[in-house]
Amino acid sequence: MPRLSVNVDHVATLRQARGGENPDPVAAALMAELAGADGIIVHLREDRRHIQDRDLEVLRKVAKTRLNLEMANTEEIVQIALRIKPDMVTLVPERRQELTTEGGLDVLGQQKSLKPNIDRLKKAGIRVSLFIDADPRQVSASKASGADLVEIHTGKYSDARDEEAQKKEFHRIARAISQAHKLGLRTNIGHGLDYQNVSPFSSIPQIEDYSIGHSIIARAVLVGLDRAVREMKELIKGK
Repeated sequence: MPRLSVNVDHVATLRQARGGENPDPVAAALMAELAGADGIIVHLREDRRHIQDRDLEVLRKVAKTRLNLEMANTEEIVQIALRIKPDMVTLVPERRQELTTEGGLDVLGQQKSLKPNIDRLKKAGIRVSLFIDADPRQVSASKASGADLVEIHTGKYSDARDEEAQKKEFHRIARAISQAHKLGLRTNIGHGLDYQNVSPFSSIPQIEDYSIGHSIIARAVLVGLDRAVREMKELIKGK
């Protein structure tokens, strides 16, 4: 049964716009869990533009499902992960000017810096995922790096301008998932997935987890978080 992990970064973005305490991403995370979310995702960025250290610390104490910390491969954030001990981390590329994560991690070109920190995190009992493009070289490099799983970047699929381009990207992602599965890597997908484009992936049984944030929080503004999460859960089941 595929799982849904809800990213609550955009709740924190709304809070930071006014600099107050509301809306609280921790409260949103707990509501998402009550609605059926199988995991919670937060990205503690180096510039702390949305999620704050306090959010991560409180979530570690109160989250009932799986807590996934998205993070850059930097010593400061690695130290925080080792202290907080989320259930898993997903290493992602991070550029300060970007609005959201742009593309996958270059595991092939960064193995020298990635592997030692992957080893440190795993020794602390934290599962490690790498956010990568649907590139066979990056899948192979992820296996060589010692990662437990990969999250395949679905941004190009989500941004495709026509049906033909979207189908092409879908098949690239499917091939990457198949390769990862054969190498013994567990596989998640995420980025840009929404209520209109997510359904085709229900045909790929190797997908363990869907990482979705923006579209769920955007829909929650209109229909409420409970309904938004439940509707997405139905879609990833193929219903």
